[in-house]
Amino acid sequence: MSDAPRHTPGQGTEPPPPPPSPSPSLPRLVVVDAEAVSAAAAEAIAAALAGAIAERGVAHWATTGGSAAPGIYRALGASPLRERVDWSRVHTWWGDDRFVPYDHPLSNVLPLDEILVPLLEHAGATVPVEQLHGWPIPQAIALADGPGWVAAQYAAELAASMPVAADGSPILDLVVLGVGPDGHVLSVFPGSAAWDEAAACVAIPAPTHIEPHVERVTIHPRLIAAARSVVVVTAGASKAASLGRAWTGSDLRELPVRAARLGTATWVLDEAAAAELPRS
Repeated sequence: MSDAPRHTPGQGTEPPPPPPSPSPSLPRLVVVDAEAVSAAAAEAIAAALAGAIAERGVAHWATTGGSAAPGIYRALGASPLRERVDWSRVHTWWGDDRFVPYDHPLSNVLPLDEILVPLLEHAGATVPVEQLHGWPIPQAIALADGPGWVAAQYAAELAASMPVAADGSPILDLVVLGVGPDGHVLSVFPGSAAWDEAAACVAIPAPTHIEPHVERVTIHPRLIAAARSVVVVTAGASKAASLGRAWTGSDLRELPVRAARLGTATWVLDEAAAAELPRS
């Protein structure tokens, strides 16, 4: 993972756009056994990356952290999915991260560095280090800067690397999302002030209601709607109530996972997580 310094962007003055409403089109829903969730999510991810490369010659995806990441990376790094994606044409970003060094156990970068990259390189796949775009947290720590500086740097790098939508949101080919028991996605928690920010990336104070109690950085949730594809992956009965409520209703601030209730999204859940979805 490169620690090369980024330039400091100018400060925007535009007001934030209003939060979007959930799409009237429902996501594609994939419900599998708990043991198959990671493989099914990896299948959807590989398809989205390969499709982007076929259409535009390059793929930009924002990956996730949490408990789902290791299993997904193992599936992506093994046959047959490994051969479906030309990883030399893939740019990897992170939807959010904790304000810790890359080698810290809480880092969202660490699982990819320890699992996916070695699996791909062992099989002879090319994974250019300059195409792994971790949040510049190590640089911020070295410079005694904070999450706000990190968010500004990342927003500038995203905007310089891909097309942007009319509202200024960078258009990622794929955003992969886990879901918290409280219905949060990325590091956007229920009631988050992130919705009121105009920038594409936001610093998040350490949450007090959920562990780990660590400062974070996150892409703005409106980048979910701007993405060409979205994969939501989660498992467990602790997620069922939030997901059931998210499938209906429209208040994104109350349940941020509603931002992924899009026709461009695939939700990969186990039976326990899907237990309270409307049966219709």
